[in-house]
Amino acid sequence: MPGGRLTQQERQKIALGLADSLAYAEIARGLDRPTSTITREVMRNGGPTAYRADLAHRATEHRAHRRRPTPPAGTPAPGRDDEAVREYEESFTTLLMQQGLPKMVARVLACLFVADAGSLTASELVQHLQVSPASVSKAVAFLEEQGLVRRSRDERRRDRYSVDDDVWYQSTIASARGIAQVADIARRGVTVLGPGRPAAVRLENIARFSDFISESIFRAAEQVREVLSTKPEVHPSPNPAPPLT
Repeated sequence: MPGGRLTQQERQKIALGLADSLAYAEIARGLDRPTSTITREVMRNGGPTAYRADLAHRATEHRAHRRRPTPPAGTPAPGRDDEAVREYEESFTTLLMQQGLPKMVARVLACLFVADAGSLTASELVQHLQVSPASVSKAVAFLEEQGLVRRSRDERRRDRYSVDDDVWYQSTIASARGIAQVADIARRGVTVLGPGRPAAVRLENIARFSDFISESIFRAAEQVREVLSTKPEVHPSPNPAPPLT
């Protein structure tokens, strides 16, 4: 499997594949590249409908010649491969975008997740992502609203944004609440449209499905949270070693 950056010819083949509505995996096989490479390339350059090979190539060259930003405090660690960390951060960002998060929001969240401390200041995010303070501010406001990050003040009175071990639980619960709201609005439609009518039957099925899914998520999230937060009991050895003499 070839390594290194994509060539301009490969990007042109990606553009042709997208124009032919080929799946990322099929395009990747044709180039002998990982599917994740193609997904990341397309998502960071406008998405499948706006991808342009020449623009993507110029953007990559610009990034390559641009001064590499200094990693924020707490992100690097001795023994870590910085290039591998950046690649992973990009892959994580791509996944979050595929889950529906806006690009800048996904970048900020992925950045916080890979930071060892789990928290960064606004200026550290700006420096690491090489974006404007306004972009970071908007992204953080969205994440706060969704309960995905917490804001606190450090000893220098700077706003610090952090994620913790509970963040995915909170995100899952928020998702379950959203599905429960779908059930509520669908069931209200049954009353408005009239029970028994085809549209009402359709909405009732949506409501029942959404109820089941949301309740299952709530129950599973609570069970997993309890299991993960419970420390295993330490039982004494049945055959303790004799004391040293």
